[in-house]
Order: sequence, then C-alpha cells, then structure tokens
Amino acid sequence: MGNSFKRWKQTIAVTGACVLILGGIAQQWSGMPEQTEDVCGLAYAHDGNETQLELYASSAALLDAENGRVLYEKNGQEPKAMASTTKIMTCILALELGNLEDIVTFSDNAASQPDVQMNAAEGEQYYLGDLLYSLMLESHNDTAVAIAEHIGGSVEGFAQLMNEKAQELGAYNTHFVTPNGLDAEGHYTTACDLGRIACYAIRNQQFLDLVQTPAYVFSDCSGTRSVSVTNRDAFLTGYDGALGIKTGFTGEAGYCFVGAARRGEKTFVSVVLASGWPPHKTYKWQDTRTLMDYGMEYYEERTILDTDYALPEIPVREGIERDTVQLYLTDTVTLLMRDGEAVRYEEHLPEGLEAPITKGEIAGTVDVYIGDTLYHSAVVYFGNEIRRIDYRYILQELFDEYFLIRREANAGNI
Repeated sequence: MGNSFKRWKQTIAVTGACVLILGGIAQQWSGMPEQTEDVCGLAYAHDGNETQLELYASSAALLDAENGRVLYEKNGQEPKAMASTTKIMTCILALELGNLEDIVTFSDNAASQPDVQMNAAEGEQYYLGDLLYSLMLESHNDTAVAIAEHIGGSVEGFAQLMNEKAQELGAYNTHFVTPNGLDAEGHYTTACDLGRIACYAIRNQQFLDLVQTPAYVFSDCSGTRSVSVTNRDAFLTGYDGALGIKTGFTGEAGYCFVGAARRGEKTFVSVVLASGWPPHKTYKWQDTRTLMDYGMEYYEERTILDTDYALPEIPVREGIERDTVQLYLTDTVTLLMRDGEAVRYEEHLPEGLEAPITKGEIAGTVDVYIGDTLYHSAVVYFGNEIRRIDYRYILQELFDEYFLIRREANAGNI
C-alpha cells in the first residue's frame, strides 16, 4: 500500500498544479528578445585597429571583400572626390539594369564630354556590352554618359539610380552627380563607402571578367568604325592575386584607385583617394600594395562561432516529464581576423519559461561582437518539446492511478 499511497500523493500534487493554473497564478514568461535581422553592422564599422600604415593617400581603406568589414582606414569616413572610380557604380548598374545586346546611341551631350574620350560622334550606335570595355578599360567619359542616358533616360535620372543603389549597399556618405566622375559639386564618396561598393561589384562575375580583360576590340553597329581599348590597371599584372578594379584622376580628386586581390581564402578590397597629384602617378600603386600586403600578412581566417557553442538549459515551469529545455544554434561564422582582436558574445535568452515548448521555435539570439561592434546575430532554437500540465493530463493521471489502485486491490495488495 505504501507505493500506491506515494503515487496517489503525486497525483494530488499534479491536481494542485492545476488549481494554480485555474487560479491564474502562473504567468507565461514574456520577456523574449525580439529577433533582429543580421545586417552585418560590423561590416561597415572600424574595428579599432591602431596600426598606422605609411600611405601617400589622403584617405584610404582596406576591407574584407567577403563581408565588407573595414580592416584598416585612414580618414576613411571623410567625403572626397573620387574621379573615374565612379564608373564602378556605372558599370554595375549597366550590368544589372541593361541588356548587353542593347543598342546605345550617343547623344550630343555624350559626344561632347571632355578629357578621356572614345571620340564617338553624335548618332553613333554601339552595343552596350562592347561599351562596358570602353568604360572600364580606358575610362572613356563620353561612353559613361551614353550608358547613363540609355539606362536612366538622362544623366540626372541615372544619378538617381546610382544614389539609390549606394543607399542599398550602405554607402550612406556617398552622393553621385555624374556617371563618369568628372569633378562636380555634390559628387563625393568616402574610402569606406567606395570599398563597400567595390565589395559588391566583384561578386558579379561579369564585372570581374570585364576589369580583368587585358585588351578588347569592337565596332559600332554599322561596322564602319573599329575601336581598340587597353586595360590601364597596372596593379592587375603587378601584384600576386590581383583582381583589378579601377583607376581615376581629376584635378580635385588627385590620383585614385580601387583594387581587389585574392589569395586562397582571403579576398581584400582597397581604396586610395587623393594619392598624390602629378607627377606622382605611381603613388596609388604603392599605397595599394601597402594595404594589400598588410591584409595578406596579418589577417587569417578563424571560426568565431559554430554549433558547438555552449548554451545553457532554460528552466521550464508547468512542464510534463522535463523541467528544462535544451537550446541549439545552426550558424557557423568564420572571419578574417588579426591577432589581438577581441571577440565577445552576448546571449539574449529567457531566464525561465512556462510550458508548452515547441521544438525548433526561436528561443533568442547570441550576438557576436568584434570589439564593441556587432558583427553577427545568431538565432537560438529550442531543442526539445515540453508539453504543459493541463486538464487532459491531470484527468489521465487520475484515471491511471484509480485503475492501478483497483488492480492492486483486486490482486489483494491493498
């Protein structure tokens, strides 16, 4: 009878729990943090690096091309003229919004652009795909305007598209006025912003194929004129792993260059603005090499979060069979890091819960910080299901206990 009495006391305890529920004393935990979308906040933040590189450039930045994280900057948030590095955005919009088989007609406005030109006459027509080589290899200003008018309807319309794309990419301190980068009031960027734009651009294989082409020959649509263009990017053939991208020069901007390089798992984008004026045409190459060497030498890929991350078990009230719930995450995060960079984790998880718990539902987040800046927010999930003590459960327990007692009584155990 002792065992039956013990089971009966357990059943009474369950019934008591039901009374508490009916009395409204138990309350559901409601403090779960709202899930926040990972927008790579750190991707556009300086990591606190105190290294000072010797650079000629007035403004410079080095970014991890994989995620846009700024690894080094010198006046990287300072607005600057950017000359023909503007054409990176022009090219990307042409690839995304145009058709390479489109026929582009040169207007009088396009044909009259100054400085570096393809010297197309008003009314001449070319395929858009061919003009992109003119745009990126020789940096023809008339070509840039012809493309802009074709895609955007006008230079002003295309500039609006450029600015919308800049905002989309997080280049919030950038404003475009021209598609070719000729000096104009209100036309500016920052080294960090331009790096973000370039990180996006090199994810487009058509863009990479363009900027890596040594030379290209094409004709106008009538076949009466032949145009030959040559890649002016000395970095492309002068640095191990170089991917290109774009040079620039104006009287206001000075010499500028946006570069990209890849070795193994490391891909970097560098930006140098105002890297000297004539006759110092080679400063931009030296600055780019300095930035790239720094990245290649000091940064290594590390895993900063994986599924083995130790998560606590959360206490659960009013549950059946279990009084804690296990947690798990699915994210694996790797990152190029240098020695001395601090990784910090913040867990946003409930201190306690009430059943029921559904397996696979969101429990909270683990936020990963590099220094003081959020880099990634990993979603944490419930690892098991816990049913709640309810009327059905209590009645079933009472019935089970009743029939068990009856069976034992009939067997002569009571």
